[in-house]
Amino acid sequence: MITLKKIVLASASQSRRSLLSASGVVFEVIASDLDEDKIKQKGKREGWTVSQTALALATAKAEAVLVERPEAIVIGADQMLEIDQTWFDKPITIDIAKRQLQTLRGKTHRLLSALVVITPEKKYWTHVETADLTMRNFSDAFLENYLEDVGEAACKSVGGYFLEGLGVQMFEEIKGDYFTILGLPMAPLLNVLRREGALLK
Repeated sequence: MITLKKIVLASASQSRRSLLSASGVVFEVIASDLDEDKIKQKGKREGWTVSQTALALATAKAEAVLVERPEAIVIGADQMLEIDQTWFDKPITIDIAKRQLQTLRGKTHRLLSALVVITPEKKYWTHVETADLTMRNFSDAFLENYLEDVGEAACKSVGGYFLEGLGVQMFEEIKGDYFTILGLPMAPLLNVLRREGALLK
């Protein structure tokens, strides 16, 4: 009988959980209690790129959880949004989500999804994928209807939108992997999990 290594997802994201579950991966979820703002502020002070910052966040999440599950393969992930050299964070209120979406409206922004896998042998595997999304110049009426429809869920995404629902209507062009946009590049992740003995080959 083949014994597969345990997998732990160091993320509270429902989208990431759903993607892993739908792919047939058996895993445990342990969300890290991480001060993300502290890492982002350090990145800005030291001139990190948005890619470096996203990787630093994903790594810190995975390392924090590895302490609790040293026998497991730990997956850390983070997603950041950049437009005109400005980083966006998850909006903490509906009003902030509205302002962010108004800023993104009619423009192209970039989503970066960083992935870090740490094995029990302390091997690190890192990966970053990007996607470019162009929002159409939607009306204020559409925006109000959208926010009324999704409610507080708008505060759970760095962009204030989810492509799985009404949010897809905001876009006129999308360039990039669908899973990357949802926050977890699945093909490269599954490849490394197979290679490290957490999934059947």
